[in-house]
Amino acid sequence: MNSFDIAAVTVELDHKLKGFRVDNIYQINPKTLLLNLHGKEGARSKLLIEAGRRVHITFYEMKKPSKPTGFCMVLRKYLRNSVVEKVEQHGFERIIELSILGRGKQCRLVIEVFGNGNIILVDSNGKIVQALSYKRMRDRNVLRGENFHYPPQVGLDPRILDRQKLGDLKNYGSTEVVKALARFLGIGGFYAEEVLLHSGLPKNKPCDSLSTEELDVLFKSLRRLFSLVQAGHFEPYVYFDENGKMVDVAPFLLRRYGNFKRVQFDEFNRALDEFYSKTSIETQIQVVKDYAEHEIARLERILKDQEETLRESKQKAETYRKIGDLIYQHLGDFQLLLEKVMTEKRGGKNWKEISEAIMKEKSEFRAPSIYFRGLNPQTLELQVSVDSQSFSLNLRLSAQKNAAEYYELAKKAEKKAEGAQKAIEATREQMEKARLLGTEKIEKASVLSHVGRRREWFEKFRWFYSSQGLLVIGGRDATTNEIIVKKHVEPGDIVFHAEIQGAPFVVIKTGGAAPSEQTIKEAATFAASYSSAWKVGVSSVDVYWVRPEQVSKTPPSGEFLPKGAFMIYGTKNYVKGAVLEVAIGLISDAQNLRVIGGPPESVAHYTGNFVQLVPGRETSGKLAKQIRERLASFSSEKIRREVQKLPLEDIQWFIPPGGGTLK
Repeated sequence: MNSFDIAAVTVELDHKLKGFRVDNIYQINPKTLLLNLHGKEGARSKLLIEAGRRVHITFYEMKKPSKPTGFCMVLRKYLRNSVVEKVEQHGFERIIELSILGRGKQCRLVIEVFGNGNIILVDSNGKIVQALSYKRMRDRNVLRGENFHYPPQVGLDPRILDRQKLGDLKNYGSTEVVKALARFLGIGGFYAEEVLLHSGLPKNKPCDSLSTEELDVLFKSLRRLFSLVQAGHFEPYVYFDENGKMVDVAPFLLRRYGNFKRVQFDEFNRALDEFYSKTSIETQIQVVKDYAEHEIARLERILKDQEETLRESKQKAETYRKIGDLIYQHLGDFQLLLEKVMTEKRGGKNWKEISEAIMKEKSEFRAPSIYFRGLNPQTLELQVSVDSQSFSLNLRLSAQKNAAEYYELAKKAEKKAEGAQKAIEATREQMEKARLLGTEKIEKASVLSHVGRRREWFEKFRWFYSSQGLLVIGGRDATTNEIIVKKHVEPGDIVFHAEIQGAPFVVIKTGGAAPSEQTIKEAATFAASYSSAWKVGVSSVDVYWVRPEQVSKTPPSGEFLPKGAFMIYGTKNYVKGAVLEVAIGLISDAQNLRVIGGPPESVAHYTGNFVQLVPGRETSGKLAKQIRERLASFSSEKIRREVQKLPLEDIQWFIPPGGGTLK
């Protein structure tokens, strides 16, 4: 991200995250943090921070590590449950700051999006509490307990630049205006070129040749570009090359990419999320492909050597055994030859004389099929050949023992061949595993961050669709009870409440339709199941329903109604003995697997893949794991892996307070 991107995204982040509380912090990888935040009325957001690369809200699901790092644990200690007060850019630098208030103390999370990047927690006294990486540098130090200092400013802040100051560009002499502008304002060559495209000036024009009129035009182009950022008037685009590959993302239309394909987004955060998430996946996939190809190529080289070893070992085994057989076929002749050589040696002849004598006598030798090839005094070996097969005989051994030696060599070669064959099979298995692992990792990288769908307004509450197709919502706590009754109950709706203290208000959103008896029964089951009766462990409870006009926040004179409580006036309509039972299942839409929950009859209407819960003592976390495994076992092979990756929180959302047990 460049300074323009930072300027644009901080405007959106400040608007979107101000007042949000930090729920939790996860360190996704050595340089990336994910902050889960929540705002009013159940609004939720996820801020993704990658040091040196990007900062934006993400709408993708990220795989969270099972154990937090030390850095992550410190951030959780200081930032969990704290409130984001402000998000801003430091000057026009590639630095984003989150001002956060927690436990009566203010701190800053400073995110450096340049070079290798850094994430630094700074306390109210300006001291560094924790940093992703610690450094000693020429111009500043990033060390725990020391005062935090910003890096030296790169160029002038273009947002406060005046026309007179811009005239200093001429001091750069014969330097090309694009290079001088990049250094002068610290905006980098890319946006320096974009400004010049807007002004119509050639980028290679020398600075000292700029006229007053050209500087005026350049200043207007700068002001126009920066006014878009300052006013928050964004038209975010992701740009694609001719092959459909993402090449860039920007908060507004860039002339540099005038001929490129582009897709517009309604928010810059969404454009950033789409660009960086998809390119990150592409990078991961390419890394996996490169590694897999490298590993397979390495194994192919090993396999080639092993196959050559197998071929040579088999050939040697065959040759050695053939020589052993030949020696046995001419055993007497070979024995006579060996004895003749040794007798003459003992008679005082030297090796040369013996060799020459045998060569002269070979025509008279009584085994014409055996040819004497030579004699090696150093190794005491005779070189002979039989039936076109040449080999050596050890003069110190008998013919029979020479044959035995060759048979032993044949056995060793055969054993080596067996080892080579096993090694080949193991290498081929490794190659197949490498191919499968590469494919698996590519698939994993492709779905590691699958896009999260937009949450509907009602998903911050308890909810389900009845088998009749009507939306039913319920409160999760006193606050959401209050919100539902005050903001979402309309004439014609029906309001339910279990006859027990500690129960949600449940509303059938009729939309003018008449709820069926089945829908009323399902809503009553829903109201009963998410009441305090579930935690107590009873099997049923009475539920009543009334019309919206019977629900009031006005208590009798002298009484007080706490938050989330309402007065009910008039006749109540009872559903006696509403059974406490919840179903949780899976449905698929165009892009995602989705978890749904509610009364068994309603869930069964939309999916055949569901489980049923009743009150019990199994904790929510353990129960969610059991449910996910059960749903995965019911799923087809095609989607089973996706089911196993579903966040447990999506399942826990539908588990009533107090846990339960599978029916």
